[in-house]
Amino acid sequence: MRSTRLVHRITAAAGGTALIAMIGLTAGCGEQKKAPETPSSTTTTTTSTTTSAVTPTEKSLSPNGGNLFTPSVTANPAPTATPGTHRN
Repeated sequence: MRSTRLVHRITAAAGGTALIAMIGLTAGCGEQKKAPETPSSTTTTTTSTTTSAVTPTEKSLSPNGGNLFTPSVTANPAPTATPGTHRN
């Protein structure tokens, strides 16, 4: 009983030490990157473009007309097999 408790304590101490070492190495070996320098002067060019009028999409609003944009549903039927039969 005492030997298993000692093994657990040693394992926990080794794990904690490894965790602290990894955190220290990550913090110590990380690179600090400089922020990109901003240019002292900027140039801005503007261009004007003409756009054509956008036409709305035609939709059927009658309650009996249905939605013309919905595709037909073609679902495959469920497979039939005897209970307990597994196909992998």
